[in-house]
Amino acid sequence: MKGKPSIRPLKGSMDRARAEDIAVQGLSFLAAAPERLGHFLEVSGLTPQAMRSAAQSPAFFAGVLDYLVSEHELLLSFAAEMGLKPEIVMQARQIFSPAEFSD
Repeated sequence: MKGKPSIRPLKGSMDRARAEDIAVQGLSFLAAAPERLGHFLEVSGLTPQAMRSAAQSPAFFAGVLDYLVSEHELLLSFAAEMGLKPEIVMQARQIFSPAEFSD
């Protein structure tokens, strides 16, 4: 998988608070461009009004991160804009879906 971000943990640890911060940054990143936000809403099935209440749920954070990592170019663009390594975004996603990444 050359060129794909790794899902293996990096040195140091990612905690839930940091993962939530990255998810909030991800939502801000999506909201900054109407076409990105529109596509996210379309894929998630959310309306702008429903998104406000959904944002109170940890599952929403997982959904934002799932969406960001679902497209390689979107992940790279988000990570670059936030000054993060793509692997950090993947670690944040793993916080919300640990069973998916276990052996």
